[in-house]
Amino acid sequence: MFRSGSFVAEHIDPVTDDQVQPNGVDLTLGDVLEPAAPGYVGREGKTVGARESISPVDAGDVDADDDVVSGADVFALDPGGYILQYAETIAIPDGHVGFLYPRSTLMRNSCMLNTAVWDAGYEGRGEGLLQVHHPVRLERGARVAQLVLAEADHAGVYDGDYQRERLEE
Repeated sequence: MFRSGSFVAEHIDPVTDDQVQPNGVDLTLGDVLEPAAPGYVGREGKTVGARESISPVDAGDVDADDDVVSGADVFALDPGGYILQYAETIAIPDGHVGFLYPRSTLMRNSCMLNTAVWDAGYEGRGEGLLQVHHPVRLERGARVAQLVLAEADHAGVYDGDYQRERLEE
């Protein structure tokens, strides 16, 4: 059974009332990175390739409607693959599994957000793969994905390489 948005909100920090939906909570854009070097996924190990931060466009640049963007952190993204980092800290509670889905506005703007299962016990500020198929501008803090939690049986809790990711910064 999927849990209510208010239940999910108890496991996200920070969260505003606007982010809480009937069946989940919207996560917002923190940073955008671009892969800079190959990674490795093997049978006995893995490495994440180097990435570089994308700088927001300068204040005074224009958005997709040619409106002046004043003081906003807006990322101007051309077609390609990017690492999207979420601004919120997530803590998947015992007895649950987390699924993250893109908000439909991303898809309507020719973008797709690929994510993975978040196991019980995971805590951190996660990230996903953003595929951009047509130029788009994304503002830091914009709602880009929705986290839902489902009740789940499990043996043990997550204690992998990404536990507490981006919490020690």
